[in-house]
Amino acid sequence: MTIMVEAIMGDRPEDRVDRPEERYNPYTGRRVVPGVDDAVPTAAQLGLEPPRFCEACGRRMVVQISPDGWWAKCSRHGVFDSICGGRR
Repeated sequence: MTIMVEAIMGDRPEDRVDRPEERYNPYTGRRVVPGVDDAVPTAAQLGLEPPRFCEACGRRMVVQISPDGWWAKCSRHGVFDSICGGRR
């Protein structure tokens, strides 16, 4: 009698595959691909434009701009503030 055991990937630490996290362009929302340049708007390069998309998931964020800075809120990853990036 033969017993077959089915292993599920990730059950053992040695089976886990470390994948780099996907990152997204905060100004265009496109996935960042190594070796492929994504155009960043000139205003963003100059620090005049806040990010509009979440870098972790690529979702569009709610952005509020004030005279002394900005904040942006992702529905999954919370609030990002211009103070966090040292831009205020």
